[in-house]
Amino acid sequence: MVTQSETDAVAARYARFAAAEAPGRSAVYEEWAAGVAADADVQAVLARIPANRRQPPLVFAVTRLLGAGEPSFDGWRAWLLAHADGVVAECARRSLQSNEPLRCAALLPALSRIPGPIALLEIGASAGLCLYPDRYSYRYVGGSGDGGDVRLDPADGPSAVELVCEVRGTLPPLRLPEVVWRAGIDLNPLDPTAPDTAAWLTRLVWPGETGRAERIAAAVAVAAADPPLLVAGDAVDLLASVAAEAPADATLVVTTPGVLAHIPSADRRRVIEAARRAGRWVTIDDPALHDGWNAPIADWPGGFAVALDGEVLAAADPLGAWLRF
Repeated sequence: MVTQSETDAVAARYARFAAAEAPGRSAVYEEWAAGVAADADVQAVLARIPANRRQPPLVFAVTRLLGAGEPSFDGWRAWLLAHADGVVAECARRSLQSNEPLRCAALLPALSRIPGPIALLEIGASAGLCLYPDRYSYRYVGGSGDGGDVRLDPADGPSAVELVCEVRGTLPPLRLPEVVWRAGIDLNPLDPTAPDTAAWLTRLVWPGETGRAERIAAAVAVAAADPPLLVAGDAVDLLASVAAEAPADATLVVTTPGVLAHIPSADRRRVIEAARRAGRWVTIDDPALHDGWNAPIADWPGGFAVALDGEVLAAADPLGAWLRF
């Protein structure tokens, strides 16, 4: 039985999303969320979804996956009410897993400082798309200094995945890492070889985000051609045992790009400590998220911090679209 407090919570969450999160990023999602916030019938359906599975981007992605398309709110509402049971069931088994390979452009300045060969272990890996920094092409544009724009390609030639990152400041020397082992830990890892993985990850892209769906689909194909080791479970419990499987003659690098915010605060410190015990640690985080930095961060210019072993190297867009040095 859905309670009034649950429907009120749905209305408040979707109103906040429509006002503060969707504008400027997705006009479709802004319209849908504003419609949900004012529609009691839709709120009653969404309140049937577990509270940790009814976030607007997740619900909207599920409806698009199941066939809602991208109509007006009235069209989406009619579709949702006709398919309510299926949407509730599918949302209950899904989670937000925005596996953005562009984050590799933000990771590369840190990875370039680590001698190879390296064994790469990602926490919150989803389908493992950020485990292939050596298989993608990169274009860093707009940087100051003598280098100008910089392009890097894998040794066997340009990749089908090209990551374009705006540089603010002087780009440090970069090189593609030599990755000899790849593994990921995720509560619900996605198999890149499964037929529905690309469909789901591309539906998580918001309507209006140009180029992301194509980039993710191409990266899924890269991962499917050489799948990483993906282990289901909690990083706090599994990190040490998975790390022990890495080749002994490679430098183990544990990455946590944007995932620590989704780990309960009580466990966040334990994950950071385990990562640093296991090997080198590379992260992309909001500077205020934790105290795992080597020095206090003051006068932050905005964005997330990119760090190697707690040393902050740059500010970055959370998804890797720009870097500031």
